Amino acid sequence: MKAEIIAVGTEILLGQITNTNATFLSEELASLGFEVYHHSVVGDNGGRLQEILEVADARSELVVLCGGLGPTTDDLTKDVVAGFVGEALVEDGPGLQKLQEFFAKAHRQMTPNNLRQVLVFEHGESLPNDTGLAIGIFYQKPQGTAYLLLPGPPSELKPMFLRYAKELLAQNLPQQERLLSRVLRFYGIGESRLVTELADLIDEQTNPTIAPYAKPNEVTVRLTVKCQDEATGTALLDQTEEAIINRVGEYFYGYGEETTLEEVVVSLLKAQGKSITAAESLTAGQFQSVLGNVSGVSAVFPGGFVTYSPEAKEQFLGIAPELIDQFGTVSQECAEAMATAARAKAQTDYALSFTGVAGPDALEGQPAGTVWIALATVSGVTSHQYHFTRDRAYVRHSAVMVGLDLLRRALLAE
Repeated sequence: MKAEIIAVGTEILLGQITNTNATFLSEELASLGFEVYHHSVVGDNGGRLQEILEVADARSELVVLCGGLGPTTDDLTKDVVAGFVGEALVEDGPGLQKLQEFFAKAHRQMTPNNLRQVLVFEHGESLPNDTGLAIGIFYQKPQGTAYLLLPGPPSELKPMFLRYAKELLAQNLPQQERLLSRVLRFYGIGESRLVTELADLIDEQTNPTIAPYAKPNEVTVRLTVKCQDEATGTALLDQTEEAIINRVGEYFYGYGEETTLEEVVVSLLKAQGKSITAAESLTAGQFQSVLGNVSGVSAVFPGGFVTYSPEAKEQFLGIAPELIDQFGTVSQECAEAMATAARAKAQTDYALSFTGVAGPDALEGQPAGTVWIALATVSGVTSHQYHFTRDRAYVRHSAVMVGLDLLRRALLAE
């Protein structure tokens, strides 16, 4: 069954907000077996929304609209769609009660325009809004196109879809086939090489399909299978994944669209009861900041050191001035001394150090992009030199990603 998504809101057209709802809805609709063929964005204009509805109604069997359900005069979605399908708008009883209770609890006077948020189609089905006030609507024309109206804020749209709309669609518009997806994440291999390694699998793909995507400093592969039941689809995904891992499994680190390398590393540290610290020069705390984004990281990360200048390396870590005078800060010796000292001072199981030239200018005779990263463990210290390209921000991000992967591999080797 063909579906399309229409986002309503001038703020999207102006670039003031990003249309993340379309991404979420496309994936969810695909999992139910709908084929999403079109995404559209229209401003808060009744005439233009009417025009796009006429096109959508003729080419799609399900039209999902996001936004324009609020209390203001530019929230036109319900009015325009109701007029288009010939439905009267009536007040939703439970929604009205929640609205009144909200204003009473807040000790605020409710203005009449707020009632717009609880208007629904007379012959439609209401979708409660557990995180907001604007009621959603599901309506199917007799022998015709179905319409799903959802609020614009993702914090309201996502819960409403997952708790109510998803089941409504499955009941009212059941699909014989469904789509299952799985995202594999890889670090340490570029998209061109990964595609080369998997060339025959990609060329011969039928079901599941294999789609690689380049991300900053990593690559993801989305596997998508069309199936009639989850067990069959999962088995096909497993088979394809196994073939991929047999070729490039060395670089595989996790699953999921939102999973990050730092989350995987922190999970491994927690599972093994290990701790990490860091001493950073060119990255200026970026590695530690990335770790700090992971919930619960305090269990494995007590803190670390940002030693940008030679003086800071000497004062905070106790690096001998003679070592810096002899070898410089952009050196294997300095990187290893930093990691060793950081681990000793923080009393952790692991310590990473980063020192180098972020750019744009050279430093100590070393070109921009030259980076030394050392990893200190109970067994000693190892170090590696890297030569990153592109701009300053990319060099720093690349260094952080390499550090995370070095730590990940060390933990897996335990």
